[in-house]
Amino acid sequence: MAMIRSMPKWPMQLAAQVLALACTAAAADEPRRNPFDDPFTGVTQGLANCPVAEPPLFTEEQIRNEAHDRSQRGTSCWLAGRCRLHNAYLYDKEIIPRVVKAVRADGRYADTTVWALGQRRWVWLKGCVATPQQRVDLERLVRLIDDVEGVVNELMVGNAAKPPYKTAAGR
Repeated sequence: MAMIRSMPKWPMQLAAQVLALACTAAAADEPRRNPFDDPFTGVTQGLANCPVAEPPLFTEEQIRNEAHDRSQRGTSCWLAGRCRLHNAYLYDKEIIPRVVKAVRADGRYADTTVWALGQRRWVWLKGCVATPQQRVDLERLVRLIDDVEGVVNELMVGNAAKPPYKTAAGR
């Protein structure tokens, strides 16, 4: 019986890595946009050199994948009787301006640089604060705004560390 020699695995592994890199490079060059019109805005601009948060941008493939999930997530709130509007994403354009107004009216955050993103009654806080207490207090303040279901706190203390959010420069 003839023995069949198996090929080494490294050529296949190398080919897979090259293909993955090519796909990543192509995706990085693909135009991205905010087709769902998720509200994203600067709230404060008082802490210099804070890494700029990336707005919610999607490739065409991500848009197709996200559309179905958003329709289900958006209406589940209304079907469960937890929302007065038929889609949770409809609240966001009202919530984010209230976030800006509340944070600026509070007066304790002039030395911070913060962005806010709204998606389905959730608010993402991104940026830099001067103290750990500001990080806690900002989340608490936003959590108390009408119609806010939850807060994702991606604020970092100072501006020297790697941010816990995607940056405009780092894509």
